[in-house]
Amino acid sequence: MNLEHVFVCGNPALDFAATLRARRSVRFEMFVTPDRLNAWYVESGLVDAVAPSTQADVEQARTVREAVYRLVTARRLAEPYDTAALTVVNNAARAAPAVPQLTPSGRWTQASAGEALSLVARCAVELLSGPDVPLLKECGNPECTRTYIDRSRGMRRQWCGMESCGNKIKAAAYRARKKTASAPAR
Repeated sequence: MNLEHVFVCGNPALDFAATLRARRSVRFEMFVTPDRLNAWYVESGLVDAVAPSTQADVEQARTVREAVYRLVTARRLAEPYDTAALTVVNNAARAAPAVPQLTPSGRWTQASAGEALSLVARCAVELLSGPDVPLLKECGNPECTRTYIDRSRGMRRQWCGMESCGNKIKAAAYRARKKTASAPAR
């Protein structure tokens, strides 16, 4: 399984929720160590640097991630929110966020794990209370559980990303068609 973090969902909160992959089958956890969590925060572009995280920070991030996933799924399906998930996300959003600083070379944001997590939770609050809610879709790959914002013309996007899911599904469909076409007639 790929250990690289992927940012194809259109919002940091959605990409954060997607760090537990293949939720319906072989579940693959991206946040296995504090270093992987820190790498996600920096690679996401939310912060430029993170103070070393602990395993407790990883557990807290997983808790917030699962709450975000439950809320996004509920909103996408037009179902009521889980009150426990609301509390988790709101408490994380209430924590002090990382504050960008102006330096001679530009903007720089140094954060603790808690400050970075607060930024993710705030992204979730903004997303789920904003105009992009009708654009939320789940990837068309049955193994993938990523939710993304579909800004395509006509809202016809089917995959979270072509490289991660679209190409695999299209190649499998092509092979199936070719196999059917070359099968001997009876």
